[in-house]
Amino acid sequence: MRWAELGTVYRLEKSGVLHGLLRVRGFTQDDAHIFCRPEDLNKEIKDAVSFALDVLRVFGFAEFEIFLSTRPEKFVGSEGNWERATTALKEGVESVGIAYRVDPGEGVFYGPKIDIKIKDALGRSWQCSTIQVDFNLPERFGLSFINSEGKEEQPIMIHRALLGSLERFFGVLVEHYKGAFPFWLAPVQLTVLPITEKESDYAQKVFERLTKDGFRVMIDNSDEKISKKIRRAELEKIPFLAILGKREQEAGTVSLRQHGKGEQGVMTIEELIVKLTEISTQAGGAT
Repeated sequence: MRWAELGTVYRLEKSGVLHGLLRVRGFTQDDAHIFCRPEDLNKEIKDAVSFALDVLRVFGFAEFEIFLSTRPEKFVGSEGNWERATTALKEGVESVGIAYRVDPGEGVFYGPKIDIKIKDALGRSWQCSTIQVDFNLPERFGLSFINSEGKEEQPIMIHRALLGSLERFFGVLVEHYKGAFPFWLAPVQLTVLPITEKESDYAQKVFERLTKDGFRVMIDNSDEKISKKIRRAELEKIPFLAILGKREQEAGTVSLRQHGKGEQGVMTIEELIVKLTEISTQAGGAT
């Protein structure tokens, strides 16, 4: 049985250690609790480790530090179960072919755990994913299932968090990309910039067409000069700018500009949609 939730957690952090989104007093965890048969523990651990790394890679992270924390001095559960769980975690990490370090005695009292840290563009490590085996809660809640021999047996519980604190993860993403998010992830993927008020109606049609196709679009109908509109969009690091003047309006086209790369040529709306869809597909994301 696999149950997942987004749960709010509160910690009374001292004011001196609060740091933007990276360390807050109230945050949201993407928690999951997996209840499995003892013989399924190894497979569940391997799946959880692979799942966590796949999710982190989708967001563009490629460098990881993995730590395996073992039994502390004070613990609950039998030594045999601890040995079995630690072995399952070890095999789970080894199955993905990434080097890891063992932290002797740094597990929590209810079970051993895996911690995955990611490195941002500046090489800083951030704690995100965690996978923990829990012997305590199944025993305290008196959980059981009927096994293949028709007898009651206690399940093993796995705590799994893929991103950890969502607020911290958002903060790390901003730092990692310096605000210039990849196209599939950007809050605003394209901004439509009419050169003058005369192109406003055409700009609205372009905006509506792109929005209908699922893209996140903004339109700038301000009275400012086009150079200032472009500069503002570039500072906001919006991936694409669709500039519309008299010629574009008459031809039913857009002049496309890409953040950090400049002019991308003139194209029809249909060609633009094809281009943006291909970029989304190549990035492994979705509009």
